[in-house]
Amino acid sequence: MNKKQFDHLDLLEAEAIYIMREVAGQFDRPALLFSGGKDSITLAYLALKAFRPGKFPFPLVHIDTGHNFPEVIEFRDKLAAELGERLIVRKVEDSIKKHNLKDPIGKYPSRNPLQTYTLLDTIEEFEFDACIGGARRDEEKARAKERIFSHRDDFGQWNPKNQRPELWNIYNGKIRKGENIRAFPISNWTELDIWNYIRRENIDLPSIYYTHRRECVELPGGQLLAVTPFITVEPGDKVVEAEVRFRTVGDATCTAAVRSEARSIDDIIQDIIETRISERGATRIDDLISEAGMEDRKVNGYF
Repeated sequence: MNKKQFDHLDLLEAEAIYIMREVAGQFDRPALLFSGGKDSITLAYLALKAFRPGKFPFPLVHIDTGHNFPEVIEFRDKLAAELGERLIVRKVEDSIKKHNLKDPIGKYPSRNPLQTYTLLDTIEEFEFDACIGGARRDEEKARAKERIFSHRDDFGQWNPKNQRPELWNIYNGKIRKGENIRAFPISNWTELDIWNYIRRENIDLPSIYYTHRRECVELPGGQLLAVTPFITVEPGDKVVEAEVRFRTVGDATCTAAVRSEARSIDDIIQDIIETRISERGATRIDDLISEAGMEDRKVNGYF
């Protein structure tokens, strides 16, 4: 890696650390949303640089759909234990019971939209006034509209027309009681930046990010959905065994794998350089349901 790339990563790292410290300084009860995916793992390592040798000024919080890849959940628990930080897990299944919600049915029953209920319940339970998330602007067009400090009203809703200006890296965290800020320290990073940083910092990740052999259902659009207990495989489905990896990790019912031979970080970086399809565009089936699917979910309180 040449010096120019190092300088670029240094600038991104410094900005992210500054944002995390702003959250710690401006809010009384912040939290770091932590799924065990590569972006939230990167946030955890940035928090180490921002706050060690002290403890994190926030707990790690996972909103668990119950439809997760076991490799990721195992890694989540392992890393939280190694860091010695508090991990709070709240389950969508409990929200379904509490709010008398309908558990999605069908072949690929994603609980992603129901995460909003669990997140808002968790914010209310612990009185969190800010939630740090790993969203990046390059992921999806609705996320490209986000400020670094994204204001949410007292119903947890996001109004893209009611956000604060962010001039000269000045972030306005003033909120009324019941309101909330979602803070995105790596908003200006790209998928390639994340992987270059992971390589530079020698960050360990769940094995699911690297190429492995897995049985998948090949959908009509060509996406490869892992065969798990959470989906229904019918006689007419095309089931293949393929060399795949995951570019992003979420609910196993809507997160597709990609064919790949990338068994190292260098291989993955080369994959990303050569691809012409965005991270979520290639793998997140729930984003394809509607052109405004992500924005609709965010308006209602989603991450």
